[in-house]
Amino acid sequence: MYRSNVLVCGGTGCSSSGSKLIIETLQEEIKKNGLEKEVNVVQTGCFGLCALGPIMIVYPEGSYYSMVKVEDIPEIVSEHLLKGRVVQRLLYQETVTAEGVKSLRDTDFYKKQLRVALRNCGVINPEVIDEYIATDGYQALGKVLTEMQPQEVIDVVLKSGLRGRGGGGFPTGRKWDLARKLVPNAPQKYVCCNADEGDPGAFMDRSVLEGDPHVVLEAMAIAGYAIGATQGYIYVRAEYPIAVKRLEIAIEQAREYGLLGKNIFETGFDFDVDIRLGAGAFVCGEETALMTSIEGNRGEPRPRPPFPAEAGLWHAPTILNNVETYANVPQIILKGAEWFAAMGTEKSKGTKVFALGGKINNTGLVEIPMGTTLREVLYEIGGGIPNGKKFKAAQTGGPSGGCIPMEHIDIPIDYDNLISIGSMMGSGGLIVMDEDNCMVDIAKFFLQFTVDESCGKCTPCRVGTKRLYEMLEKITSGKGELADLDKMEELCHYIKNNSLCGLGQTAPNPVLSTLRFFRDEYVAHVTEKRCPAHVCKDLMQIKIIAEKCKGCTACSRVCPVGAISGTVKNPHVIDQKKCIKCGACMEKCKFGAIIKE
Repeated sequence: MYRSNVLVCGGTGCSSSGSKLIIETLQEEIKKNGLEKEVNVVQTGCFGLCALGPIMIVYPEGSYYSMVKVEDIPEIVSEHLLKGRVVQRLLYQETVTAEGVKSLRDTDFYKKQLRVALRNCGVINPEVIDEYIATDGYQALGKVLTEMQPQEVIDVVLKSGLRGRGGGGFPTGRKWDLARKLVPNAPQKYVCCNADEGDPGAFMDRSVLEGDPHVVLEAMAIAGYAIGATQGYIYVRAEYPIAVKRLEIAIEQAREYGLLGKNIFETGFDFDVDIRLGAGAFVCGEETALMTSIEGNRGEPRPRPPFPAEAGLWHAPTILNNVETYANVPQIILKGAEWFAAMGTEKSKGTKVFALGGKINNTGLVEIPMGTTLREVLYEIGGGIPNGKKFKAAQTGGPSGGCIPMEHIDIPIDYDNLISIGSMMGSGGLIVMDEDNCMVDIAKFFLQFTVDESCGKCTPCRVGTKRLYEMLEKITSGKGELADLDKMEELCHYIKNNSLCGLGQTAPNPVLSTLRFFRDEYVAHVTEKRCPAHVCKDLMQIKIIAEKCKGCTACSRVCPVGAISGTVKNPHVIDQKKCIKCGACMEKCKFGAIIKE
């Protein structure tokens, strides 16, 4: 037994900030101080508060060290781990009270969260199967194989109300039921996991795979038993090297323990899992395109019907769920459908993981009960908007979603509520925007992404999104007309109604939602040739206020194109013909003399 356990985040966010070197330095210092038998260092997955990384937590005290640097390690070891004196200056300040160190569960970021899918992230070493087993891992698989019939498993998942967390929100149990019954005598069936996660700003599935890979393997085996499948595939993007590595380790360990492969738990049930790497194509997040890619073909969607439950991978009955959906399954089996259904709203049960990013103080990963309001997420969990700026909109669902304006900030977040205001849950990206964001520019950003990522198989998506993007370009460059707004809406509906797959059908959502809630910004771009947020460069000028300019020459020295002229201690001027509107002069000016118009 160790007297202290030091948990260090080894997720992508903290790894990019140097947590690997911190772990190595920590182990060296522990050895140097003769504490190897007393202090245990554990590399975990994501703790959630990514804005504060690299993160280190020391138990049993629960001391939460944030933004740790390599040079801080000797002090932490010598003071805290050797002498028992917490290094106050390195603590996450909200945990510091007059009485001592406050529990993380009582901080604003964590106290309204409810961790189900993320229950082991930041708690266990994802590369050690014994730690997963110690937290009831693989008990659910043992239960279904030894105590339940396949239909009973499906009935529990149906009764729980679990819906797909990858975007569509289709009832998970119903999907499994169809795969079991549509072709009952199929010689082969498959279980697939979508870990492609292509939405900009989304990192929920990556974090689960990095922090708790065995939960996905266990859930896939349960799904395999339920529908009669013996083979599973995890389709994960190659840009997730840490997730891929930990999946490979987890699969090897599970096979070694007899939890994957032949005759699992000596019940006669066979099930194995393999990994397939994606090359980063957004369209491969669509289920039929993903299966086409697994088969070794160009990732393009197929017409439906037949649906994958009837004819999916290699035309065999197949179910496909995303990482977060699977992460809920073992707990539903162990704790019961009623336990899961007691969380959330009437039609959206359980919790939802969101990747909170953009103009927000507490950037990171949050898991909340369905029905939590957007205001609670932004201002209580997220800590509000930086620099006292006003909240303007939140983008959910990535390129397939829409923007939620201030007027709907108190909307309870669930599948149906978001659809009712022109957005969607999506996989869980939640990007926050403030008063400095131009909503026309935001719509253009997501359209450009869709145009680049369209597989090109169907004309409405391939050509329609390109034409839509060109109209947005025309508006943001000051050449738009009011008639363009009506043409855009008409084209949006055409693309939605005629595209082959769900990605093309939802591509116009960012345009439709911004037109609906921020039409005045579109009108300003068209009629006044003005960008209210001063973002669109063709409709903006950077000027120097002569009365405020001290003639310090800092702005002229930093201008990359020599557009600023003036003499020392005299007001400077900007040549608008030369100015490329990069904003470097504004950042350098200490007197607030340079503004956007």
